[in-house]
Amino acid sequence: MFGKPGVAYVYFTYGMYHCLNIVTEPEGVPAAVLIRAVEPVYGIDKMMKFRGRKDVRNLTNGPGKLTMAFNVTKELNGIDMTKDDILFVSNYDKYPKFEIRVSSRIGIKVGLDKPWRFYIKDNPYVSKLRGRPMGTRSKNKSAKP
Repeated sequence: MFGKPGVAYVYFTYGMYHCLNIVTEPEGVPAAVLIRAVEPVYGIDKMMKFRGRKDVRNLTNGPGKLTMAFNVTKELNGIDMTKDDILFVSNYDKYPKFEIRVSSRIGIKVGLDKPWRFYIKDNPYVSKLRGRPMGTRSKNKSAKP
């Protein structure tokens, strides 16, 4: 997580699965975005094979599920996702406009007041939200790309 921006930070958690983060701050500053879920677009058959599943909606809707579906392992830790062709971020320009919502993170006990979780409103591939999204009562923290 202390690497340069755009580098993959992959770690093993809970003795069960890997998590994928993308480093976001200058080298030496520990900051990254945890990729919790993605909408499968390409290579779905291969993802199903890696996961041993047939249900597309439940294929990549959690950090461990998506790393299994994409076959992300510790060997990919440190790959520059801005330059590599094995693991990279792509701008899918055919995607319709969507609304970004903000909430507290899932599965933590501290920092629940922090708006650290961003997701696409009503997207069926997003990890399940427990409770009310931050800002839905008085301050709407929606953003449109």
